[in-house]
Amino acid sequence: MEEHSLEEFIARIQPKDKVAMEAARKHWLLIAKPLFSLGKLEDAVIDMAGMKRQHDYTLDKRGLLIFCGDNGVVEEGVTQTGQEVTAIVSDNFSKNETSVCKMAQIAKADVIPIDIGIAVDVPSITRADRKVAYGTKNMTKGPAMTREEATKAILIGIDVVRTCKEEGYNILATGEMGIGNTTTSSAIASVLLEQPVSLVTGKGAGLTNEGLSRKIHAIEKAIEVNKPNKEDPLDVIAKVGGLDIAGLVGAFLGGAIYQIPIVIDGFICAVAALVAARIEPKALDYMMPSHVSKEPAGHMVLEALGLKPYITCDMCLGEGTGAVAVLPLLDMGLAVYRSMSTFEQIKIDNYEVFES
Repeated sequence: MEEHSLEEFIARIQPKDKVAMEAARKHWLLIAKPLFSLGKLEDAVIDMAGMKRQHDYTLDKRGLLIFCGDNGVVEEGVTQTGQEVTAIVSDNFSKNETSVCKMAQIAKADVIPIDIGIAVDVPSITRADRKVAYGTKNMTKGPAMTREEATKAILIGIDVVRTCKEEGYNILATGEMGIGNTTTSSAIASVLLEQPVSLVTGKGAGLTNEGLSRKIHAIEKAIEVNKPNKEDPLDVIAKVGGLDIAGLVGAFLGGAIYQIPIVIDGFICAVAALVAARIEPKALDYMMPSHVSKEPAGHMVLEALGLKPYITCDMCLGEGTGAVAVLPLLDMGLAVYRSMSTFEQIKIDNYEVFES
């Protein structure tokens, strides 16, 4: 693990490379097809060129980072299932026995689960150097974690990306697992978006109307008790967030530090991306959307990030399912970009670009 403070890591972040992006943009104009006809896929290829600082690249090795952690707020009856489910599902990631594992096989993505804060150790994935605590505290009674714990989780997320970059990964998708984490995500969203809790909170994994009321009340109480400072994203995540979200914040910052595209999954990952962008706006240059979550604030968080989804499927499963679903689309766009004949090669005149 690189021994730097969070501030030192953040200072290394540079914007996307405009020269590489312009080279990619010009190459698209030479490809023998109607101009701009692949829409967002063309933009994605250009954006990734800027992230990678080269206009010719591949996405041959891809990974899915799933940050796993438990949340003390489940004591308030805000979930349908118990906390033990976090450990069970997290273990199943290592056995290729979850929804996202099946999807990742199709997307040719390696599933990389990280136990950053599960309430128990999970032998198949737990590593002492990547575990901050055995779950967070109940945020309705005080801060979910200390500022130091939140910072440590972010630094672990950064280091996970560093390791992946050294292992040759070309792109990383994000995911999470943690019973109660739509509650923590909604709390963060309410604070950072300055929206009423009731507008940004949904039923998560199948709550009843009564359960939703308890969830809203718990979030409102947590915000009232802790008074998170919206101008200090680290304060917000420490007081009403989760270790899984903090790890994801680190992953998004790590993408910017190590210049590798990071694909945002649904609502929870998007909230983490928003925190990362509030910590360092340049980090947004290295984030890529995937889908828009069915959660009430799914659209709101993406809009706050200035991002538009590539796919809309009404998904809300989590685990990184939306993020891996978009990888084959990016493959298709890149395949046309890298291997399609040019107008010159097939001996026809180029299309002209007309100003609208």
